[in-house]
Amino acid sequence: MVSLNPELEQNVLIEVAKRMCIAARTAPKANGKDFLITAILSGEELKPLQEEMKRYGEENHFQYFIRDAENIEGKVVVLIGTKLKNPDESVESYTSSAVDLGIAIGSAVSVAADLRVDNRVMYSVGKAALNIGILGEDVKIAYGIPLSISGKNPFFDRR
Repeated sequence: MVSLNPELEQNVLIEVAKRMCIAARTAPKANGKDFLITAILSGEELKPLQEEMKRYGEENHFQYFIRDAENIEGKVVVLIGTKLKNPDESVESYTSSAVDLGIAIGSAVSVAADLRVDNRVMYSVGKAALNIGILGEDVKIAYGIPLSISGKNPFFDRR
């Protein structure tokens, strides 16, 4: 029987995350203009993100932020965000950017699904990343996608 140890699993998740970022980058974009920003966090890099998720959740009475902060402990997280295409035309720019982001996220999670890696798109992770500026000041919309290799997807059936 072949078994991956935790270090190898982490390496596999990092490789999957890289492929997800490539899929997001190459996803179709309106007008062929790319305003996406991606990042991969793991290990100690997750701590500031988790702290912000807990802080924001407590401050705003959003229990799911606190739950999600605990849920990403020890995981690999892909962040995908976007700048607004034309900040002067906010509604049109926001809509176009949001659609491109959604298509990119769909492409990214399809990579994880094809490789049978547990994942879930989380608003809470993206909001915390925006709050602390992980993706830069210009990024206005973001989501996080934690990854896991386990017998049951830890991102579903949570309390």
